[in-house]
Amino acid sequence: MKKKTALLVTLAMSGAAYAQSSVTLYGAVDAGIGRINTGAPNGNDTRGTGLVSSSLMNNVGSHIGLRGIEDIGGGNKIGFTLETGIDLNEGNSIGAGAGMWGRSARMWAEGGWGTLQLGRSLNASFWGLANWELTGAAVYSVVGSTYNWVGNGPRTSGLITYKTPNLNGFSGDLGYTFAADNVINNEARSKWDMHVKYVGGPVVVAFSANRVQDAKTSYALGGRYSIGNFTLAASLQYAAKEQARRRGATLGGKYAAGLVSVVLDVTRDFKNEWGSQKYTNVLLEGKYALSKRSFLYAAYLRMDGLNNYSVGMRHNF
Repeated sequence: MKKKTALLVTLAMSGAAYAQSSVTLYGAVDAGIGRINTGAPNGNDTRGTGLVSSSLMNNVGSHIGLRGIEDIGGGNKIGFTLETGIDLNEGNSIGAGAGMWGRSARMWAEGGWGTLQLGRSLNASFWGLANWELTGAAVYSVVGSTYNWVGNGPRTSGLITYKTPNLNGFSGDLGYTFAADNVINNEARSKWDMHVKYVGGPVVVAFSANRVQDAKTSYALGGRYSIGNFTLAASLQYAAKEQARRRGATLGGKYAAGLVSVVLDVTRDFKNEWGSQKYTNVLLEGKYALSKRSFLYAAYLRMDGLNNYSVGMRHNF
């Protein structure tokens, strides 16, 4: 009898342990019809009008991922994320990095002390900008497109990041990549990346910065303020690629009512060493929610003198 009781207790404890661990399949699919004239379109997108998927003019790059989490007790958890991009044109896998899991390949541990994250992921400075940017960091964001997501793109490989807990509305991320994990033009160069933000009621303010070894520092100071159905956002941008700089300001507004939202966002260069002249870039976006997980969108992006547009749909799962 005692043996049977002990066995039942062991099985119960084992079941409880397994119940604390989970793996979730998640992702998003996004496709539309549009025209891309800026840069080299991704995947199978052409400069003519056609199907757009995982391109500049999609709301999000289609992707599928695995997210695991385990509660290890004491308010602490350990987890991982593996995420790959998909081109809906022909079903090809599109890595945002060198491999299949190029969108994200990371492990993390979190608790009341904060979060420690290891692996390829979105930069700390990206998250700082995403906190106030009006489209929710859409691929076609005029702020992200013009200033390359605070100068150095949205993701970094080999990234070690610490995220602080929320302290009366203040929080921040600090990331570092060792030189051996960040080879640029056959040169091993370290990189640091950070953001600090304040969120309080209708106000969000964030400062982002990053620097690759032997290059200039990139930074952005931005914020947004919401009142009723309206949200206003503005920022100052200083983006650097090696020694070349692009400086400017952004100003935009969003109106949301019921199932509909409209965004108008504008960037203006003060200095542009990335190109031959200074530009005023514009994004006009409209969205209509079909459900909590799906919506239709239309977007027009005037980017460095070239016109781009799309009409599409997105579903999250």
